Amino acid sequence: MPAECVVIGLSHRTAPVELRERLAVEGDLIALELRRIVEAAQLQECVLISTCNRVEVVAVSQNPTATFEAVASHLNGRLTPDRVEPYLYRLRGERATRHLFRVASGLEAMVLGEPQILGQVKEAYGYARALGTVGSLLSRCFERAFTVAKRVRTETDIAAGQVSVSSIACQLAEKIFGELQDRRVLLVGAGEMSELAAGTMKAHGARLYIVNRNTEHAEKLAQKFDGISRPFESLPDEIREADVVISSTASPGFVVSYNLMQNVIKERKRRPLFFIDIAVPRDVDPRVDSLDNVFLYNIDDLDKVAASNLELRKREIQAAEAIVDEAVIQFEKWRNTLELTPTIVALKAYVSAIVLEEKRKTFSRLSLLNADDQKKLDAMCDAIVNKLLHIPFSQLKRSGANGDEAQLIEATQRLFQLAIGDAFDDRTKPTEAEELAAKREKGIDDG
Repeated sequence: MPAECVVIGLSHRTAPVELRERLAVEGDLIALELRRIVEAAQLQECVLISTCNRVEVVAVSQNPTATFEAVASHLNGRLTPDRVEPYLYRLRGERATRHLFRVASGLEAMVLGEPQILGQVKEAYGYARALGTVGSLLSRCFERAFTVAKRVRTETDIAAGQVSVSSIACQLAEKIFGELQDRRVLLVGAGEMSELAAGTMKAHGARLYIVNRNTEHAEKLAQKFDGISRPFESLPDEIREADVVISSTASPGFVVSYNLMQNVIKERKRRPLFFIDIAVPRDVDPRVDSLDNVFLYNIDDLDKVAASNLELRKREIQAAEAIVDEAVIQFEKWRNTLELTPTIVALKAYVSAIVLEEKRKTFSRLSLLNADDQKKLDAMCDAIVNKLLHIPFSQLKRSGANGDEAQLIEATQRLFQLAIGDAFDDRTKPTEAEELAAKREKGIDDG
């Protein structure tokens, strides 16, 4: 069976945050989890994408069914006692390619057109390359995805308006307070998401305070946005004074517990407090939302606000999808040549070997032929091979447009018992000249 791209995973469209946070991995742990998946599913090419909104395995497989079963089994082991199958999607071939291109372009994001996802996909690709789990097929696929994403952003207005989680968080905060001018905003965490939130909140006139376990990172973020950094131990005091708390850490457990908030809320004297928890796993105990005058939104709640912004950019979706469609067609044509070329080479080598053998036998009985006659006989044999293979090669080339290329390739290999790749024997292994001839026949571009 020909190798093809496959995707198996879950996202904010199929699974709640309570489940996603249990499967999400961050930073250097991505490489460790990727290695485990590669071993569990016996994969040569594989990339693991893990963000707050999705956990996806992108791989190359000759047996997608077995790959899907192996990856699902691995994820089930991490999710015990719950089962992951009801939340998984499984895509292969063109559907998998299209999905990856759409993810990189922000078309699958919670906030349509959100630019951060492209950086996250590139980071995942980088981890896989460092681990050595990216070969020619995935490399081509991901590089094309990055090109598509760039075109979507530059050739459409898909990213117009509010297109980030932090901007949506700002919208929600303004619904509570009317405006953010001089409001005290506490950022818990100093990573990329916190930096984006800091820029958005600062632009709306908020006063920024940053708390982070790494004091150096907190101070750097505070300097960049004219804010104030505080030691992590002062978190309860900072929450007590804040109007808005945006939390985005990589902590595996709750940073803001229910007990902590019970004590803090007594001293706030009924002042409203707005929590935006954009971390996965979540930073804020969901029970906090039951406390008086506390408003808690998590990453899934932001989807509701994002939906209202979708109408503003729907007209751009068609243009973005057209770019994706074009790229998918081009990629699949390239991928199909990877399967067609060895078959063309092997078939021509097979027929040429038979003709060559018969020619050798004939020469042994016609030893009186002069050099000129021998050249004419060689030319006749070459013409026979080319004319004999003209129709089969033409049909194989046309099969890509009809969608039955894989079936014809497999049938040709079985009918002639062709050995493909490393399995070539002395009879069928093509010479360099034959490979070049086959490429000329097909019009194949190595790029």
